[in-house]
Amino acid sequence: MSKMEKDTIKKPSGPKVVKPKEKDGSVHAQVAAAQVGDILSVLLAFRFINSLFVKTFFQPDEYFQALEPAWKMAFGEGSGAWMTWEWEYQLRSSLHPAIFGAAYKLAETVMSAMHLFPPFTASMLVALPGALQSVFAALGDFYTWKLAMDIYGRESYAPWAALWMTVLNPWQWYVSTRTFSNSLETTLTIAALSYWPWELLGDAKETKEEPLKQKGRGNSLRISLVLAAIAVLLRPTNLFIWLGVITLTLARVTLDGQSPIKQSTFLILLRETILCGSAALVISVVSDRLYFGFWTFPPYKWLYFNMSQSLAVFYGRMPWHYYFSQGIPLLTTTFLPFALLGIYKVTFASAKPTTLLSARPTALSTTASNTLKTLSLAALGLITVLSLISHKEVRFIYPLLPILHILAAPYITSFFTAPVTPSASTTAQPLTLRHKVFLVNILSINLLLAGYLSLFHQPAAVSVLSFLRGEYERLHPDSLSLGTAPQKQQELFAMFLTPCHTTPWRSHLVWPGLRARALTCEPPLHTAPNTPERENYLDEADRFYLEDPETGKYGGVFMKQELWPQFWTEGVKGEEVPRYIVGFEGIGELLEEFFAGEGKEMGVRLVKVWEGWNGAFNEDWRRRGKMVVWDTRVFADGDREVIQEKVVEVGEGKDEL
Repeated sequence: MSKMEKDTIKKPSGPKVVKPKEKDGSVHAQVAAAQVGDILSVLLAFRFINSLFVKTFFQPDEYFQALEPAWKMAFGEGSGAWMTWEWEYQLRSSLHPAIFGAAYKLAETVMSAMHLFPPFTASMLVALPGALQSVFAALGDFYTWKLAMDIYGRESYAPWAALWMTVLNPWQWYVSTRTFSNSLETTLTIAALSYWPWELLGDAKETKEEPLKQKGRGNSLRISLVLAAIAVLLRPTNLFIWLGVITLTLARVTLDGQSPIKQSTFLILLRETILCGSAALVISVVSDRLYFGFWTFPPYKWLYFNMSQSLAVFYGRMPWHYYFSQGIPLLTTTFLPFALLGIYKVTFASAKPTTLLSARPTALSTTASNTLKTLSLAALGLITVLSLISHKEVRFIYPLLPILHILAAPYITSFFTAPVTPSASTTAQPLTLRHKVFLVNILSINLLLAGYLSLFHQPAAVSVLSFLRGEYERLHPDSLSLGTAPQKQQELFAMFLTPCHTTPWRSHLVWPGLRARALTCEPPLHTAPNTPERENYLDEADRFYLEDPETGKYGGVFMKQELWPQFWTEGVKGEEVPRYIVGFEGIGELLEEFFAGEGKEMGVRLVKVWEGWNGAFNEDWRRRGKMVVWDTRVFADGDREVIQEKVVEVGEGKDEL
């Protein structure tokens, strides 16, 4: 038998059987790749379901800084989008709304070609942004897990703890699928951090090859820099995270080991930063040129207006410790003790971590420990800088939440699992849970918080627009077209006597023919900072809720002098009388008194036709109670008039239809 024949017998042809474990007990590369795909698929499905269950209103920026400009991009000037003053002065980048604008246009084009029922098209357009944002939210969860895996190792349980925290965090459930620029910024930041070449923080004694010359690290650096640059262009304050990372990478203050960065590595880093930053800047500038119609740079405009006009304080002042006393606790909720412990251990503890809880305990490398310290110091640096600014919101430090999850991961793992006994065996040891009652309590609190906030806290502010849109579709079935309002101007369909930006707008009203009016709250750009004019300035919403010194009530003077003065003063043009008035139940008595007294000539007879639960509490007294829609009955619509008469007979106009 020849040698070739012997080789043929010894090495039979056919596919190889892939073993799930290597000889050392580690996960096989192909199994690991399949695991990554499965994790991402599950997260995409999970966040899509998450988006469907978020039925409440949180803050106006979700709509007015993203979806309203996106709606205008997709459907044009005549679409009825509400453009706030920031867009008039180019304070916002068009990159973020452009994503949703493109999605709107694509979806509308496809549905128009299919000749779908208009109300169904409207419902799909309303749901579309949340579905798209769910993809970004899932990617944020995925890259949190991926970065934790790179830091702690595939055999550690800590990455899985980070993944479970991001999935079970109430803030994540409540906010991640909302269309805030902060939500996209969070995903861009953690993705950029995941691609960042953390080998730059390693010890030169432990590495033989320059970090950026390793296979694939150049492309990884470019991806990281482009994502980071976009995040900074969306939210300029994101720059402070990267200043912290880059400063510690180059200066290595408080870090262990000797820097592996040589002159050639530094030049590569500088070159790629300039090239990638310039590429992102060009994309942003071109996008803004196309949107605004002239050359402008929103980050500069944002900085100029906030510095010269001091406009941030117009939206509220918070104490310097707000992010420490409220911001981080609200972000982390029940995981707060573990996040604080992680920050302390990584940043201030003198002893270097030696092992991590895992199936086979392994030492924490210099690169990993330096990475954790850099992330912690960058987070603390951003919080410190933002604490110097008067106006503060939890959303502004939202990009730090994935970092906090990663820092907390090993400590929450060690608290809820039994310590692994060191063993010479390469076989993975089973995980044993402990403190189960405490764990169940934490999960129960998180689920209750997430469920209440996403389903029961301020849902009426969203659902009322579905009611109004449905009424418009019933009353004006021939005016259901997107882009431009009907040639014949229709009635003022709804007037919102609520604090400004209490509800979404065209992204939920949809039809441009559905004309609506709401109280505004434009800042006093015409006044100088620190002047009596600035201090005494009252916007429309403030003037409506201003108490009349003579009667001790609010609203009446504003309605008579500013909304409908034409009924009392000849030649003065005021607002139209709307078909519906929308407000919280607290103004019901005020409206009835006004239209039965001074406003009797207007012919308004209020009938409550809709009301919606809006939560058990609200920190703003003006928004407390149910949200109500009153029909003014100044428009006769056949069957509708008969229905109203029945309502009056049965419940004196107080029953809900």
